[in-house]
Amino acid sequence: MTSPKRTRLELTWIGKDARPKLEPRILLADPEKSHHAKHRVTSADFFDNQLIFGDNLLALKALEQEYTGKVKCVFIDPPYNTGSAFTHYDDGVEHSIWLSLMRDRLEIIRRLLSEDGSLWITIDDNEAHYLKVLCDEIFGRANFVSNVIWQKKYTVSNDSKWLAETHDHVLIYARNKEGWRPNRLGRTAEMDSRYRNLDGHAKGPWKATPLYAKRTGSEKEQAFEFIFKNGVTWSPPKGASPRFPADALRRMDDNDEIWFGSDGKANPSRKTFLSELKLAEPPAPTIWLHTEVGQNHEAREEVKAINPDDAFATPKPERLLQRVLALATNPGDLVLDSFAGSGTTGAVAHKMGRRWIMVELGEHCHTHIIPRLKKVIDGEDQGGISKAVNWQGGGGFRYYRLAPSLLQQDRWGQWIINKDYNAEMLAAAICKLEGFTYAPSDAHYWQHGKSTENDFIYVTTQSLTPEQLQALSDEVGEGRSLLVCCSAFRGDANRYPNLTAKKIPKMVLSRCEWGHDDYSLNVENLPMQEKAAPKQDVTPQQAGLFEEQRGKDSAEGAA
Repeated sequence: MTSPKRTRLELTWIGKDARPKLEPRILLADPEKSHHAKHRVTSADFFDNQLIFGDNLLALKALEQEYTGKVKCVFIDPPYNTGSAFTHYDDGVEHSIWLSLMRDRLEIIRRLLSEDGSLWITIDDNEAHYLKVLCDEIFGRANFVSNVIWQKKYTVSNDSKWLAETHDHVLIYARNKEGWRPNRLGRTAEMDSRYRNLDGHAKGPWKATPLYAKRTGSEKEQAFEFIFKNGVTWSPPKGASPRFPADALRRMDDNDEIWFGSDGKANPSRKTFLSELKLAEPPAPTIWLHTEVGQNHEAREEVKAINPDDAFATPKPERLLQRVLALATNPGDLVLDSFAGSGTTGAVAHKMGRRWIMVELGEHCHTHIIPRLKKVIDGEDQGGISKAVNWQGGGGFRYYRLAPSLLQQDRWGQWIINKDYNAEMLAAAICKLEGFTYAPSDAHYWQHGKSTENDFIYVTTQSLTPEQLQALSDEVGEGRSLLVCCSAFRGDANRYPNLTAKKIPKMVLSRCEWGHDDYSLNVENLPMQEKAAPKQDVTPQQAGLFEEQRGKDSAEGAA
């Protein structure tokens, strides 16, 4: 009898098939908002960390070209979609919209992760199980690692209508689970306190452990009997097998490594010595208590110390991020948080010697994150995990903002190059759109970027004449190729075998949703169709966000 064919289960929701045509924006540095330590504190200081101000979906797209496959750990704490209104987030996006916007971000995050990278998402019961299925679809169910339960509260609310909610989830996915292993947690004083030296043994503290193990289903029960030198005869209990062969037991017995209880009458057990543990660091459990990784009240006190007048409403404690980064990364690894919030991820990563990138759209990027990071870098932040890691300051970060959309409409509704773009910005933007690395040459004016050692791109707003095209062809020469992006050109560009000419903005018009600056998880920023609204042209992204009404499907809504 053949087993039934398994079908792949997928989560469905209104507007799932609609996907945004994201514009890969360039990033613009702002040195005045960047901050660096006045001197190097250690040789492991990092100064190239990035704080990006802007829509996080567009920012992820902006990072994609340079950082695909390079991020070791992504931690995100997205709005939970609970219907609660926070000061810094409107957290109550309609379920289908929330899933679409999370899907769009997670797909890029997966591409950014290295082969040995992992994703960690904090979420509550409201969307946790839908998010789990969505992540299964994007990352593959086989790459699900665990659902950690974090005790975010240590008190029980007496006014709870049903059960008192005291935990959140931390969903963990690996880019490739077969090749990913978490680090081990360091031993704690509480763990070591379980080992005592009751008999003054020369090897030091020990703990009594059984001489037997539960027999597996494939093992056959075999008679086993051993007589210790004190005359005690021992056999494993029914359903169990001895952990050690007779010669090993004899060696332990001769070395006084068998314990018969303080009165000498207990069942024999092995003395497992703390000094001889092969696995000194245990694996992490899947239940994280507030005593180990902190809780909400602790997190709020940490951010109050940075900004007492306007503390962030829903921060995560530094000890929680310390646990995540200790398991998922090593010093020098790159950490990404695209929902930066109060900046906890960057602060903890910085103190732990990891490189980091954070993205935040809200104004608290300037009122909360930058002041917090400055205190970290200057060594003035001694809260959170600072004392535990002996943080003394150092390093720095660069502040970036997303460039405006490359194209804008003139007063006649025609798409033109954004007037805010100068020549360098235009060249960098076209390079990113065409898949070239922006690398202007000092030696050749026509080398604005390259895709290989012999393939280059030239971007200009000029209208090129046949003579100019011929001159470019001559300078490029044989064995090299040049993509020429210009406002217009005359003559037959096909006559030059080493040139390809394209007109801007025509060459990119159909690529993206131009002028779309906000893909945020804020329902107030999303266009919602009124029942009596007249039919109008909308973008595919907008069509996917409209609620279907009176049986209209998404294709009709986008017509």
